[in-house]
Amino acid sequence: MVKAVVGANWGDEGKGKITDMLAKDADIIIRFQGGANAGHTIKNNYGKFALHTLPSGVFYDHTTSIIGNGVALDVKKLFHEILDITSKGVPTPKILVSDRAQMVMSYHVLFDQYEEERLGGKSFGSTKSGIAPFYSDKYAKIGFQVSELFDEELLKEKVVRICEQKNVLLEHLYHKPLLKPEELLEELHGYRDMVAPYVCDVSAFLAEALKEDKTILLEGQLGTMKDPDHGIYPMVTSSSTLAAYGAIGAGIPPYEIKEIVTVCKAYSSAVGAGEFVSEIFGDEANELRDHGGDGGEYGATTGRPRRVGWFDCVASKYGCRMQGATDVVLTVVDALGYLDEIPVCVGYEIDGEVTTDFPVTAKLKKAKPVLEVLPGWKCDVQGIRNYEDLPENCRKYIEFIEAHIGYPITMVSNGPAREDIIYRK
Repeated sequence: MVKAVVGANWGDEGKGKITDMLAKDADIIIRFQGGANAGHTIKNNYGKFALHTLPSGVFYDHTTSIIGNGVALDVKKLFHEILDITSKGVPTPKILVSDRAQMVMSYHVLFDQYEEERLGGKSFGSTKSGIAPFYSDKYAKIGFQVSELFDEELLKEKVVRICEQKNVLLEHLYHKPLLKPEELLEELHGYRDMVAPYVCDVSAFLAEALKEDKTILLEGQLGTMKDPDHGIYPMVTSSSTLAAYGAIGAGIPPYEIKEIVTVCKAYSSAVGAGEFVSEIFGDEANELRDHGGDGGEYGATTGRPRRVGWFDCVASKYGCRMQGATDVVLTVVDALGYLDEIPVCVGYEIDGEVTTDFPVTAKLKKAKPVLEVLPGWKCDVQGIRNYEDLPENCRKYIEFIEAHIGYPITMVSNGPAREDIIYRK
């Protein structure tokens, strides 16, 4: 059976914790898209971790963790993460890397930095991890696939071709130092030595696992609003963040995905640029940011303060629809206990008309939030395990959101630890 764990919003919804929690009953966990440009924060009995490439199920000794073909694989960062978790007492995880995954090269990171620098005030707010240049090369068919590391003649020919192409841009557009084929070849040899023990025909491995009725988790990075087709284009990421892409990014048939656990935060947050209708600012935002998450709303990869706002029913309803949510998890409910009243965005006013349908970016730029204010519960709800034991106003808040998004909230997360979860029938 295959379950996907994905985000309904701008990323940072708390998917890492949910994947870590569900991995207890899973055999295989797969990262199916994205790179090391965003992180999942996990808190468990080993400590607190920020994972960037490793799937969030690596903390169990019964699981196999897979880097799927859809991932932008930064080999050095992957190995730094493996060393980081094992140095803190985590048993060495069983890791497989798809032979069809492609690698983030050092020049991808440089081109990302150079382009953001060139764009100046019109930049995309990139994490400068090389993700957009990587995916550009993948679809321009000039990327390096893991399987190619083991064909020396191919590599020798390809590094020359890549340098010829990239150096035109480096010389004439960016005015930066040129690439050298021998240095690229050395870089690729280093990646080959690191990744060789883990390389696997992942789609064949998964086909066997499905025959054996194994439980497989697909772990997405970021959320619906960052999808290049269905998100707030162009302020999006460069790979599909939707559960449907899990089939492609892992190498399984789409009909195998039976459950789509879609994660929403009890308020909104985002890293990077782009439209964010329910965003708040100033002291109000700082207060929410400091109460939010485990240690506040700061990016797991960048440390940047996240933009924050009230729960957005319009964006979340759309996000759940595009993911195909079978279950919704509402996370970080405990963060809102300090508020007397809690605004919720229930519609967008665009050119004098109110809509509850999420629009394209050009219309989104004009949207103003239509807010409805709910009473707060003014207490700490961490440690509560039964839904009925939550304060009445907290239950009303959850049920209000559920009614507006139109998808069942089956789990409520009320703290950072694995056990901080409330199941709803």
